[in-house]
Amino acid sequence: MARRCELTGKGVMTGNNVSHAHNKTRRRFLPNLVNVTLMSEVMGTSYRFRISAQALKTVEHRGGLDAFLLKAKDSELSDRARRIKKLIRQRLAEQEAAQQG
Repeated sequence: MARRCELTGKGVMTGNNVSHAHNKTRRRFLPNLVNVTLMSEVMGTSYRFRISAQALKTVEHRGGLDAFLLKAKDSELSDRARRIKKLIRQRLAEQEAAQQG
């Protein structure tokens, strides 16, 4: 399983451990990934994601999964998240058309 956030694209970074004697050894910085279930209010269903803790905080700040996905760039999202975003857009367009007509 890839160590990459499905919503923000945050992944593994590399750097150095630096000792007191200033010896440098390579290391990996892993993202803080958590398994969460997020509810889509427009679709009326819940979706399971493996996202970073920072992404979860951002989702809550923006007002839920729907608002986050609509504002997010497609290049950062996983394929599955892009499909969900497309479904949300379609459902919103259907609801808007139903209100007007």
